Amino acid sequence: MRVIPPGTDLTRFYPIKDYQPNPAIAEKIAPFLREPQKPIILALSRADERKNIPGLIQAYGENSQLQQQANLVIIAGNRNDLNTMERPIRQEFTKIFRTIDRYNLYGKVAYPKQHKADEVPEFYRFVAATQGIFVNPALTEPFGLTLIEAAATGLPIVATHDGGPQDIIKNCQNGLLVDPLDTKALGEALLAALTDKQQWQTWSENGIAGVNRYYSWSSHAKKYLNHIEKIITEFPSTSLYQKRIRVQPKAGRGRFNVTKIPLAQRVVISDIDETLIGDGDALRQFLAHLHKVDRIFSFGIATGRQLNSALEVLEEWEVPIPDVFITAVGTEIYYGDHLSRDAGWEKHINFRWEPERLKQVLSTITGLTLQAPENQSPFKLSYFIDESVGKKRSLRPTIVKRLRENHLRANVILTYGAFLDVIPVRASKGLAIRYLSYRWGLPLEQFLVAGDSGNDEEMLRGDTLGVVVGNYSNELERLKGSPRIYFAQGHYAKGILEGITYFNFLNERITPHDEIETIN
Repeated sequence: MRVIPPGTDLTRFYPIKDYQPNPAIAEKIAPFLREPQKPIILALSRADERKNIPGLIQAYGENSQLQQQANLVIIAGNRNDLNTMERPIRQEFTKIFRTIDRYNLYGKVAYPKQHKADEVPEFYRFVAATQGIFVNPALTEPFGLTLIEAAATGLPIVATHDGGPQDIIKNCQNGLLVDPLDTKALGEALLAALTDKQQWQTWSENGIAGVNRYYSWSSHAKKYLNHIEKIITEFPSTSLYQKRIRVQPKAGRGRFNVTKIPLAQRVVISDIDETLIGDGDALRQFLAHLHKVDRIFSFGIATGRQLNSALEVLEEWEVPIPDVFITAVGTEIYYGDHLSRDAGWEKHINFRWEPERLKQVLSTITGLTLQAPENQSPFKLSYFIDESVGKKRSLRPTIVKRLRENHLRANVILTYGAFLDVIPVRASKGLAIRYLSYRWGLPLEQFLVAGDSGNDEEMLRGDTLGVVVGNYSNELERLKGSPRIYFAQGHYAKGILEGITYFNFLNERITPHDEIETIN
């Protein structure tokens, strides 16, 4: 995480040498004060309990030297009839007036009823001209925008030690931090800041310089760009896929002429094996069609393969770099040329994932053999199913029952009746696509997914449009009749292209739900 503080408008908040008091500001304050020529302690905030204005008044009232040295001016928003204001605000003003009365501070404290937004910079400059102090006595302050506004006009500050003021004082070196609940310490800090004129001048100059350096909008933009530049510089500049495809492309290779997924208006996501690949001519027709489409779309892959394996097979079939990779049966998501990994997805699916316990339980089930290490991943356990056992009965109900008995939660996915993948309960190809939809603000209706086997079933269900290619396995027979799934006659990529045409997917209009009819 990097925190980039906001800026302040230096065309409004700035110091003025040889300042002449603004009559409008003086007129708002003078009626309250017996000695208006004294330095001013200025507090400016809304009337809110957390702003601790009564605590500031108490600190001022308890310190007679401070009262002799300066007047206190409180700008607490605008008010008319207290009886018509909301109860919390009315209660806070009541506390303010009672505290003034308790310490008999009449003639020493000003609390004007009205002020305009464009007068705020003038208040700061007016107080700076009196060699006064700006004070923020809040119980907690997330940032402290008024502090940098005051500092920009050359006004030193005394502020709560809780929250953002710590960073402002550290950067600007223009005042003191105090415990807002220690009224004695608060009064002493204000007195010290007012009476040491050399220190006051140093703080004033430091504040002006510090705001220009750290809290102007130009410095905000520079800091933002510096952080981005650092990220870009440190990001891996090459990847396995780039080395094989982008750096030394084969004839006819390249990338899709598409924008990235956040800007996409349509997203086509396909399984690899027996769906996208399997027929070279069909694949070339499919890719040529995508390249002809001039509307904004993204192309993605959703596969049971590990990333490296998927990269190898796509290179072999000369498939351009997709915008998004969903790999390892939906447990990993990667984006773009750099194949940047979506850490948010992995954090999400880690919920109740216990791979070692799962291995232990699955080792007790006859007919399962753990696949080689290169087929495993942090969020996927892959097994072979013994052919003799698989033909006799489906292992899935047995596995699900055994996991439940051991209080384990996971998704159990069968492919071609010969392969078993066990993944987190929050993970799958379909759930990964839903995640993409939510993360990038793309309605699921704008996704078209294509598959051929059992590990594509969950991806094909739901609110996306689905295409089952003609060479599908029997595991998908149960999807026939689903209103948003098209069973193509064409095999492999030709079937995907047939589904895109059927749904009119990459044209301006997608066929509405009530017009879709399933082809059996």
